[in-house]
Amino acid sequence: MSDELNHFNQRGEAHMVDVGDKAVSKRRAIAEGSIVMQAETLQRIISGEHKKGDVLAVARVAGVMAAKKTAELVPLCHPLLLSHVDVELDIDVDANAVTCIATVETAGQTGVEMEALTAVQITLLTIYDMCKAMDRGMIMQAIALRSKTGGKSGDWYR
Repeated sequence: MSDELNHFNQRGEAHMVDVGDKAVSKRRAIAEGSIVMQAETLQRIISGEHKKGDVLAVARVAGVMAAKKTAELVPLCHPLLLSHVDVELDIDVDANAVTCIATVETAGQTGVEMEALTAVQITLLTIYDMCKAMDRGMIMQAIALRSKTGGKSGDWYR
């Protein structure tokens, strides 16, 4: 990994990195995070008795949409043509948590780490939004990149 912050030009001003000369390669990033809540909140999600509908289905779609809109949210992020976005939600009843794992892929000149991280964050935020009336104390936590593959810098695994 480089110690250089490449989102700054010679004058120290923020700029979008020029990736025009980089080779196109298949790139994949996986990110994860979880949201912890009260047991009753999780049970309503599981049972489908939440008055707003299927919380996990809505959150999953929100995560996919967020991955596609990452460049609109993160100022210096390149708009990418994504070839695949998968948002997986796993329920852990013992921990009163929902874990989100987002996988994002492209064939391009820059990686998809930001898209995977954005998908996780927005998926969890959507769960929070849909359940906040009954549980404002939910905690989103451990949002992190699990792995990235492809590109000049090679593969990276947590």
